[in-house]
Amino acid sequence: MHPCLAKRAKGAIPVHAVKAADLKRFLGRRPKRDAQWLTNASFAARAGEMVLVPDARGALAFAVLGLGKAEDPLALAAFSEKLPAGLYALGEVAEEAGGTHAALGWLLGTYDFTRYRRGAKKERPKLVLPEGVDAAAVTRLAEGVFLGRDLVNTPSNDMGPEELAAAARRLAKRHGARVSITQGAALKAKFPLVHAVGKASPRPPRLIDMVWGRAAAPKVTLVGKGVCFDSGGLDLKPSSAMLTMKKDMGGAAVVLAVAHMVMAANLDLRLRVLIPAVENSVSGSAYRPGDVLQSRKGLTVEIGNTDAEGRLVLADALALADEERPALLIDVATLTGAARSATGMEVPPFFTDDEALAADLMRHGTEVHDPLWRLPLWRGYEDALSSPIADLNNSPSYNLAGAITAALFLNRFVTETKRWAHFDIPAWIDRPRPGRRTGGEANAARAIYALLAARYGRK
Repeated sequence: MHPCLAKRAKGAIPVHAVKAADLKRFLGRRPKRDAQWLTNASFAARAGEMVLVPDARGALAFAVLGLGKAEDPLALAAFSEKLPAGLYALGEVAEEAGGTHAALGWLLGTYDFTRYRRGAKKERPKLVLPEGVDAAAVTRLAEGVFLGRDLVNTPSNDMGPEELAAAARRLAKRHGARVSITQGAALKAKFPLVHAVGKASPRPPRLIDMVWGRAAAPKVTLVGKGVCFDSGGLDLKPSSAMLTMKKDMGGAAVVLAVAHMVMAANLDLRLRVLIPAVENSVSGSAYRPGDVLQSRKGLTVEIGNTDAEGRLVLADALALADEERPALLIDVATLTGAARSATGMEVPPFFTDDEALAADLMRHGTEVHDPLWRLPLWRGYEDALSSPIADLNNSPSYNLAGAITAALFLNRFVTETKRWAHFDIPAWIDRPRPGRRTGGEANAARAIYALLAARYGRK
């Protein structure tokens, strides 16, 4: 059980969460003194509004949080973000934000990235586990999200391909998984696109391959883009566009977060995680615009732009995954600015031709409040990938629908697997919400895990 959850309730301070529409009834049920205090504090139960109410001795008697229209099920994260250390228990809480939502929101609100700040760690408030809530379930969700956030938030000088591989090894050791790493001459021979993108950096590229679960279980493969820093290569990004490029390995962070959730839950599946880990740098050995590169699949790719490197490294990893024909193949990547233009930073798009898979992903994303939106794999744009001298060009000639044409490019490397989905995520929060601070985020991790848990259950 997470250390910010507790089983004992003795001495716990009540916390209440009220919708604006229920405020009158809530005040009517409170002692006159408490109701008067809240009225004098102009408490209107607006979303995020919090009031601490003292007892007759001046100690904290209870806290109350406004939920507004209760549009955010994780709103109780505001309590663990703002309350002083102590033991708290749910009092009167609107159904929309109670139970498992309350416990998970509380845990998410305890997250803080303190690795580089002296004296920044502080004791967090604890919540008495709400009745009927599975402590192990909410703990593994929070741990997975925190793992993803930590990986993304770590600056690139401390999170290169080697460090990303080390993170995968630590996770594998914790859960009894196996990890193999391909690099050097073997990488060049087996994964030529991964090698081509990463060879300009003094930090060698590699392909991380983690396997867990019984061999006879349904095969599920997760592929995560692991570009630990993206300068744009010779098609150099402007400095402003590089400021958050430590997050370009956000896809890798998400698949490792999902892997932790899956293994901690002991789901009945054979899990494989593939991460092409590279740094897209500038040097005399950098790949160039106009180069034609061979892929693992055998398809040749003309380089229209070296800043479209994510689809290249994913192509080789997807080709490897596709050779095994898993029951389900999912890739996650911070792939295009076009996806951000289309759906913003809060609703990452995904692509699939499988209608049942699309419906399940949308449903689970809504249920666990990890929002997603489906965009089409519109085949009418396939010709934008054409090249006069190679099988494909990595920079489409059509300057619109960039998220779709990137997904179509990846789809060329998935020919044997029947069920595939591609997620184009931001891996970043730019407008903070309770439990979701500005910085790295494991977008879609909880939604993907919910899908896998529903489909494959437990051993």
